[in-house]
Amino acid sequence: QVQLVESGGGLVQAGGSLRLSCAASGRTFSSYGWFRQAPGKEREFVAAITRSGSRARYTDSVRGRFTISVDSAKNTVYLQMNSLKPEDTAVYYCAGGMTIMVFGFWGQGTQVTVSS
Repeated sequence: QVQLVESGGGLVQAGGSLRLSCAASGRTFSSYGWFRQAPGKEREFVAAITRSGSRARYTDSVRGRFTISVDSAKNTVYLQMNSLKPEDTAVYYCAGGMTIMVFGFWGQGTQVTVSS
């Protein structure tokens, strides 16, 4: 059974940091991604990385503040989020895929709330 399990969400003040983790099991993915969905909005792309860690991409609103990384030996992907803003508040989802652009497997999500 393929599973992606996120952890590390929570409540933080603006300017603070959080680190999200996502552990994958059941299969090996060539790439991992993080997406988020705020209340009343569609799910949006945040960041993605290849399993080797050689290539990463970010949406403009988080570039320079968030860092995606991967531990391929542990099948775990991380999202370090610094300088958090209230507009970063959302449910964050981990995704697994075969390319850095397309994802077919999703975790259940973890809530991140940034207070002003």
